[in-house]
Amino acid sequence: MSYAKVLCVGLVGVTGHLVEVEADLAVGLPAVVISGLPDTALHEARDRVRAAVVNSGQRWPNRRITLNLLPATLPKFGSAFDLAIAAALLGGSGELPLLPLEGVVVLGELGLDGTVRPVRGVLPMVAAAAQAGVERVIVPVGNAAEAAVIPGVRVRAVDSLHRLVAFVRDGAPLLDPPCAEPPPMVDGPDLAEVAGQQLGRRALEVAAAGGHHVALLGPPGAGKTMLAQRLPSILPELDDEAALEVTALHSVAGLLPPGVRLLRRPPFQAPHHTASVASLVGGGSGLARPGAVSLAHRGVLFLDEAPEFSKGALEALRQPLEDGHVQLSRSGGSTRYPARTQLVLAANPCPCAQPGGDAHCECSPLVRRRYLGRLSGPLLDRIDVQIRLLPVRAAELMATGDDVEPSATVAARVVAARQAAAARWTDLGRRLNAEVGGPHLRRPPWRLPASVTSELRGRLDCGSLSARGFDRVIRMAWTIADLDGRDRPDREDVREATQLRTGEAT
Repeated sequence: MSYAKVLCVGLVGVTGHLVEVEADLAVGLPAVVISGLPDTALHEARDRVRAAVVNSGQRWPNRRITLNLLPATLPKFGSAFDLAIAAALLGGSGELPLLPLEGVVVLGELGLDGTVRPVRGVLPMVAAAAQAGVERVIVPVGNAAEAAVIPGVRVRAVDSLHRLVAFVRDGAPLLDPPCAEPPPMVDGPDLAEVAGQQLGRRALEVAAAGGHHVALLGPPGAGKTMLAQRLPSILPELDDEAALEVTALHSVAGLLPPGVRLLRRPPFQAPHHTASVASLVGGGSGLARPGAVSLAHRGVLFLDEAPEFSKGALEALRQPLEDGHVQLSRSGGSTRYPARTQLVLAANPCPCAQPGGDAHCECSPLVRRRYLGRLSGPLLDRIDVQIRLLPVRAAELMATGDDVEPSATVAARVVAARQAAAARWTDLGRRLNAEVGGPHLRRPPWRLPASVTSELRGRLDCGSLSARGFDRVIRMAWTIADLDGRDRPDREDVREATQLRTGEAT
């Protein structure tokens, strides 16, 4: 037999596609040709597979070998096709009977000594295989834990090409995925460690309950960074759907910790202010990889010293914040990554940021305006909560903290508020107040009476609040009502939401 076929999966972003790896061996000068839009890593598979086959004790066929990856119009990236190529090639040469691999997806990168190494993106690959009706997959032993997450798929692992050959030829057993173990509990930052800042704590709780974006403005040492770092501690654990999305993104980016099946904690990304546009929203040669805004999907993206970021990087966040995804087009193709994250901006009031505040500031009014002006109006208009933090007083700093609520107490209220919101918006396919479109909130049965929104309407008419800001205040009012256990916002809820939006809260 001079022809063989083995199933594999290719990734475009986080979307997997079933790929048929064909091998045809013909009479002619010995050569290996790969077709089907392979990238550089796939072109180099010729040398990797050859060395792995020979070093695994198998005979390399000295014939003209044509390898084709179907569908040929789909770009192929990465080294996950190595093991499937080796199996198809050995099957086409007559060395292996490929009946045991019929209907089985084979994934893995080959080392020159024949070892099978883990690859990126196994979780979305196995999910795509399951969606295509495949019930059995063979993956590298280092990826077995994450592959076993997908239900309805029988996962087996290999650590070498020799083990796969022994399974196909002699029926030798493959490796089983490791048993699931609960991840170790890691004590993270707690809200109880924040001195004072009751306004900041309230803003953080509202933001966590409704999924709202936050901007924190204040002098150095006021607690902006401490508050932002503790936002994940009051967010609920990810449900199965969200955990699969987050784990798939980290798997594609190669950031999934070894042996981890699902990431249950909301991710936290805090890029440095020198980060480029590509590192924030995604980029790279060929097919763009996910950036920080996607790696923070269902979690928190924290930009400390936000005015120090480049203007292009900040403005690139506007579309993901509005749409909940980022569409990236590059020479190698176009891909879409989810980016439904909570953005937290922290900024000093001026470049010098003297601890004494305005009394000791060395910046002119023009310098101060230019500094904060780096945060454009259209970007800030998408930030729901915008507050100014005052310096911490000595009495607050030296307090014992016995009466300060820890993260666990606040998190319990956040969970209850999110459950109320999810039950209310289930018919709209939404889970958080921040995800609900403004038109739904302005139409019955969710439209608030004029007596409740009269002050807000006045701000809109006089131009101190945009239409987008109007909708965002209404969303926050619903969140405040959920936190307080009421089924609808009242006038005071709208007033507090307006204060949190405009920074006029005291």
